[in-house]
Amino acid sequence: MGKDSRIEWTHHTFNPWWGCVKVSAACDHCYAETWAKRLGEGLWGPHTPRRFFSDAHWKEPLRWDKDAARDKVRRRVFCASMADIFENRSDLIAERRRLLDLIEKTPNLDWLLLTKRIHLVRKQLPKGYEFPKHVWLGTTVEDQATAKKRIKHLLEFSSPSVRFLSCEPLLSAVDLSEYLVRNEIGNRVDWVIAGGESGPHSRPMDPAWPAALQRQCAKAKVPFHFKQWGHWAPVEQVVDVMKKGTPIHVIRKDGSEVSVAAIGKGKAGRILAGKHWDQFPSTVL
Repeated sequence: MGKDSRIEWTHHTFNPWWGCVKVSAACDHCYAETWAKRLGEGLWGPHTPRRFFSDAHWKEPLRWDKDAARDKVRRRVFCASMADIFENRSDLIAERRRLLDLIEKTPNLDWLLLTKRIHLVRKQLPKGYEFPKHVWLGTTVEDQATAKKRIKHLLEFSSPSVRFLSCEPLLSAVDLSEYLVRNEIGNRVDWVIAGGESGPHSRPMDPAWPAALQRQCAKAKVPFHFKQWGHWAPVEQVVDVMKKGTPIHVIRKDGSEVSVAAIGKGKAGRILAGKHWDQFPSTVL
């Protein structure tokens, strides 16, 4: 966590605190909870404490901002990989206010705020608060049901520079077409990230699902980023590195069969339809 993040679509990560509560199917195999448990931290659930950090930790983004200003290059900061900043808890109110103040003080950074609680965002913000233009606001969409439930709330916000979706882990086919065009107040989804689930208990992703999202984005001229296949990858793409006995799962859909192999994130790679998709939205501040 911190500077030079390994997450493909951001430069840095910043966590104002650690800990959360699972809210939907995308959370079933939460990597953040798994990571915290490895470190001996019991931070998940409605009654567990959250882990807070020192002043030195909070000064890190101020240094990143100075570096970005010096280099005249904007840097993206994903906030928060180990929490959801819009979780509804009284002990988070002051910390969230501190985060908003920090964002104001770092105008050379683009802050990516990703939440599964997009319906609570307005309620959790100070009265009259509007996001500055260097905030990118996003929500997770793992299937069609969560798309219908969450995206309408995301599109209520006009002040963020970018409104984005993280379709990871992608658990079913999703049609985003209606959200990729501007609504009655001129808002739309500006960027789509997609990816499969990682880890030994991950659920296979039908290769047709991210491919369909890519086509939808291309048609609407919305940037698309394919982050990863995750633990499972199309057999035809990884047959050269598969070992004897590699688990294979056959996805049956509309009478067709698609074979994916449990090969691990590192070997599965990020190639979709023959290329890497590393598109980002352009912003003018």
